[in-house]
Amino acid sequence: MREASILLLRACLALLAMPIYLLSFLGIWQPFCKKVFFPYFLEKFSAVHERKTKKHKQELFCNLSDFKSPSGELKLLEIGTGCGANFQFYPPGCKVTCSDINPNFQQALSRSMNKNQHIHYERFIVAAGEDLNQVPSGSVDAVICTLVLCSAHNVNGILKEALRVLRPGGAFYFLEHVAADHSSWQYFWQQVLYPTWKLVFDGCCLTRETWKNLEAANFSELNLKHFRVELPWMPIQPHVLGYAVK
Repeated sequence: MREASILLLRACLALLAMPIYLLSFLGIWQPFCKKVFFPYFLEKFSAVHERKTKKHKQELFCNLSDFKSPSGELKLLEIGTGCGANFQFYPPGCKVTCSDINPNFQQALSRSMNKNQHIHYERFIVAAGEDLNQVPSGSVDAVICTLVLCSAHNVNGILKEALRVLRPGGAFYFLEHVAADHSSWQYFWQQVLYPTWKLVFDGCCLTRETWKNLEAANFSELNLKHFRVELPWMPIQPHVLGYAVK
């Protein structure tokens, strides 16, 4: 009965979103989404999400300086930099390499960089998180990844790359929205919305249990916390955050 209800509601939602499905079939939606819609949406959404998660991020990134290299430098690699929402939380003087598979965030990213002159921006890499071959192995002290794994093609591939580029003792920081409890109504609606949401929001998956990937990765230590972000009418309230040490 539950499965039938999900399928019926998915069909109704698909009818409402038919213009987007048609544009996708014609090959028009994806380029428009990546170049125009999603960069615009992400900048607006990031501002709201930032207000809701600011205290969580302050607590999450407060020990970044503990992972400085023996030379005293702190080199960060951010996967899926987007609009640069995390820059304000990085320690002064750290060196940041930004990466994103979508190069169309430049205007918002430039504004964020101008607001956060306390850090040194080394370079911007256009690359998927699963293929960071431009970053040498063992060359960074910390990898940052927030609201990225939900839309990754291969979550385990990103974690593998993070382990590769981290020096021994380096840390992988994460904050991601995840699937709700399977017995909850929120998970029911995540399942209903899943196909259309993924299409509209550039591959974002609502039902990923990302904590399981983190637990199965080859980190020596994992600090993980489940929490909720109060985003009314949004199906992405359950989150996980924490850091894992190589």
